Amino acid sequence: MSAAAAVQPLHLPPRHLAGLVTAILALQLLLILSARSLPPPRLRLLQNRPPVPPTSAPAASGPCAAGLVYVYDLPPMFNKVVLAACADLNPWASRCTALSNGGLGPPAADLAGVVPPHLLPSWYATDQFAAELIFHRRMLAHRCRTRDPSAAAAFYVPFYAGLAVGRHLWSPNSTSGDRDRDCALLLRWIQDQAPWRRSNGWDHFITLGRITWDFRRSREGDWGGSFLYMPGMENVTRLLIERNPWDGKDVGIPYPIGFHPRTAAEVKEWQRFVLGRSRSTLFSFAGAARALFKDDFRGLLLGECQRAGRKCRSVDCGGGRCGNRSAETVSLFLDSTFCLQPRGDSFTRRSMFDCMVAGAVPVLFWRRSAYVQYGWYLPGGEEWSVFIDRTEVRSGAVSVRGVLEGIGAERAKKMREKVVELIPRLVYAAADGGLGEGMEDAFDVAVDGVLRRFRDRQRRSGEGGTVLGKVRRGEEGTMGTWE
Repeated sequence: MSAAAAVQPLHLPPRHLAGLVTAILALQLLLILSARSLPPPRLRLLQNRPPVPPTSAPAASGPCAAGLVYVYDLPPMFNKVVLAACADLNPWASRCTALSNGGLGPPAADLAGVVPPHLLPSWYATDQFAAELIFHRRMLAHRCRTRDPSAAAAFYVPFYAGLAVGRHLWSPNSTSGDRDRDCALLLRWIQDQAPWRRSNGWDHFITLGRITWDFRRSREGDWGGSFLYMPGMENVTRLLIERNPWDGKDVGIPYPIGFHPRTAAEVKEWQRFVLGRSRSTLFSFAGAARALFKDDFRGLLLGECQRAGRKCRSVDCGGGRCGNRSAETVSLFLDSTFCLQPRGDSFTRRSMFDCMVAGAVPVLFWRRSAYVQYGWYLPGGEEWSVFIDRTEVRSGAVSVRGVLEGIGAERAKKMREKVVELIPRLVYAAADGGLGEGMEDAFDVAVDGVLRRFRDRQRRSGEGGTVLGKVRRGEEGTMGTWE
């Protein structure tokens, strides 16, 4: 008998067949209810956690150990077109010359006879608001740049926001909408990019070439733009020449000044030059009185300088006399042991960096002028500076001359040595690849700091997301958390 013939159909009485069907349906229902009681998949448990940036694969050690950087190729309207309109960025004069040479500006020919002849080619008439151009140029040649966004640990946004907003700051007919338009369009564009969607901007950074307050308009009709208050910017790390000490996403970077060395050897030669220079003036001040300001502190310092006679020299920078020209101020600081640095239009001044690169010790009167500004660049304490309480100067309880004379020659020498030691970190190299020989300039310090910040944040978020959770609740923004 064949196997096929051996198979007989199964015949069940109707009542037994109904019972079998009922049993099968009951078993299916039991399986469905059991599945619902099981824990959800791991993926669902992670849905409410902050996004973790994609893992990059740099070498375990070496210059790119902290990760690789992807530089966005933005639509030209966000950088190239803005720069091309350089003649219209300022209502008084063209800024094309000032922003030439990749942001370095024109050669500083007026420094002939002031600096060593073979270092003169490394001096430029640099605009203090040129950081966006300098960083963009250097980022394109950075040793850790990747053209593969999936391999990047950080994403750089080369938007010239300072130029875009700045061109409307002084125009009599500009509106709040004019100052915000380019920034809003940039955010609309970048929020549609895959890297941004993955991280919501946590691993993105940008250079803003003006002070933070120029991007923090809180009310319609007030000064500046509102870029930093726009939805989306709350997670982005920003490099600024003046930061908000209460916002942990702001990172203070040095103002661009005129010295742009090409090699580490040039830096070392400049350090020897300024350290060995004979200084005939105890203290100096480059600036202008503010006659319209009540109890103008600058005017008070100028008066004290005049009373000090040969102990003090000053350069009156009224009417924009100093501007981007270097000869008078560099000569002044090269001959001075100390330089007075009251606050400027805001709490910080480019003059402090001019002073320090010339090897003079800055004298500060507001702690927000440096101590809570440039934590990635300047050590804590006052080993490189002098702090004098301005209220005591105003009241006559102390005199600037008295405080500085009381420091003594030996201590002043040690302070100057510390200032000179810091010089490499305060200048932006002219060479696209940096200074070489392992010497970091201001650009290197900033980018390395950003990469370390993102790496550490990613590691801690991988341990449970607690750091990102704290950041989201605003705990990162306390003064000194990052700097």
